[in-house]
Amino acid sequence: MSGSVAVPHAATPTLARDLIALTKPRIISLLLVTTIAPMYVAGRPSLLLVLIVSIGGYLMAGGANAVNMYVDRDIDDRMARTRLRPIPSGRMEPQAVLAFGIALATAATFMLAIFVNVLTAFFALAGFYFYVFIYTRWLKRTTPQNIVIGGAAGAFPPLVGWAAVTGTIDLTAIFLFLIVFYWTPPHFWALALLKQNDYGRVGVPMAPLVWGERETMRQMLWYTLILIPLTVLPVAYGAFGMVYLVSALVLGGILLRGVIKIMRTEKWTGPAWSVYKYSLLYLALLFVAMVVDRQLAL
Repeated sequence: MSGSVAVPHAATPTLARDLIALTKPRIISLLLVTTIAPMYVAGRPSLLLVLIVSIGGYLMAGGANAVNMYVDRDIDDRMARTRLRPIPSGRMEPQAVLAFGIALATAATFMLAIFVNVLTAFFALAGFYFYVFIYTRWLKRTTPQNIVIGGAAGAFPPLVGWAAVTGTIDLTAIFLFLIVFYWTPPHFWALALLKQNDYGRVGVPMAPLVWGERETMRQMLWYTLILIPLTVLPVAYGAFGMVYLVSALVLGGILLRGVIKIMRTEKWTGPAWSVYKYSLLYLALLFVAMVVDRQLAL
């Protein structure tokens, strides 16, 4: 009798973990920061609105990540960092994962449209389609510019948060979109440098494989040099003040130093991993600085 009881107890947590894993919660945590922070930059949203947008944003991003795993199922089992995912490991059927992803995105669309506004739902759904069809289905396997253009998918959350509070989009919201857009290449290419063998094994033309390591590093530098002044520009027309300005310059300076260190050393694996990890913290702290600056000014 004890054996018959153990089966459901063992199976249920595994399925729950797999469903959560399909949504990629670690990645979504940063997306939620870049969604919620703009809400407090745009105004003073209620906690209920923040909660609804957070849940809707998680469901939409989680749905996109699940569909991404469905599309990439043919290569995930050949890459070391993805072969333990639910589909390549055989724990879940591809059709079930696809249905799960679509269900999450559908629920998020209706939730945001009904309880927030249609513009918010539109931007969230646009991010979903951009990630699934533009990046995953098209760019990822055809061009080393995949993460540059496809990175726009990860830049939609600020628009979602801003639209949720204001019902519209203005210049500051566009700048927030562009900041995430230009942050994405140096962030992702730092990881691509480290995982290029995996990508090469499955024929995905990531920048280090096509351009070479040194050219990828130079491109990381150029995007970082664009990113830093871009983060400062909103100060010029009064969107943010000194607290944000100092934070943006300090955070950007640390990122730039890390990218330069990658370029100047022959053993760049350690510095590349440091830049990848710091870039996650960089974006989170930059958006937190926006909130602190704006709230102090109110």
